[in-house]
Amino acid sequence: MTIDIKPIDPVSRAFFAGEVSGIDLTRRLSDAEVAAIHAGMDRFGVLVFHDQHLTDDQQLAFSRQLGPLETATGDIAAPEERRLSMDVNDISNLDKHGKVVARDDRRRLFGLGNLLWHSDSSFKDVPAKYSLLSARQIPATGGNTEFADMRAAYDALDEVAKREVHDLVCLHSQIYSRGMLGFEEFTEAERQKWAPVRQRLVRRHPATGRLSLYLASHAGGIEGWPVPEARAFLRDLTEHATQRQFVYAHVWKPFDLVMWDNRVTMHRARRYDPTEVRDMRRTTLTNEVSSLEQAP
Repeated sequence: MTIDIKPIDPVSRAFFAGEVSGIDLTRRLSDAEVAAIHAGMDRFGVLVFHDQHLTDDQQLAFSRQLGPLETATGDIAAPEERRLSMDVNDISNLDKHGKVVARDDRRRLFGLGNLLWHSDSSFKDVPAKYSLLSARQIPATGGNTEFADMRAAYDALDEVAKREVHDLVCLHSQIYSRGMLGFEEFTEAERQKWAPVRQRLVRRHPATGRLSLYLASHAGGIEGWPVPEARAFLRDLTEHATQRQFVYAHVWKPFDLVMWDNRVTMHRARRYDPTEVRDMRRTTLTNEVSSLEQAP
């Protein structure tokens, strides 16, 4: 088979979200296949692979062919509560025994932050590059994932707005995003772990040169701005960036694997019946350097 990548919506959104065929991610890829995936990511920002019956080890092996991974330290579960290795993010509603967690479980309430628009690991000094999410078991309805093209959102700003945002630096923390939902019960160790970090509001893609907005619900301030003004401004930008013309909504099928570039997208999960199993496994490539080291 020969790898092929086509736009999912060639009429309305030919530039965003591609569907990949002609590749089996359970085996080691050739250098040409790896290069094609990177090129597809540069073009589309989001890639969808269907019918990829991956184990965790196979997902890790595929991910490592694309670049170095970050450690899965973004959730609130204690080490003894984890059911997966520290290389795999457990994006599920299951405990370590494979049982659905209670509706008021602290881990579930913290995880509801995934329903907000965000970019993975923007709350880390060195944020995420690619995220790779594998659907192992999905609910009967709901639980879709939406992706917003932050390149197109930047392009659609007027010139005055582009000048205003170009050099701004934001402060990101999971304390901010969870606080939006009323989740504020953090330990002192967690508050230190998620102390705010600095990220550029505008990023230039190192391969394509395109500029994009770097937004997330984790962004709770702008350096040099009063907090209320900063948050109102960031909310306006998020409303602009998540207009329907910029958004691809992925309806999951079992064993889909979806990749996205956190440097040029935001995403959010959608609600589903909390009594049904939603078992998703995410591996995440690190960006290797801070956004502050990549001048726009």
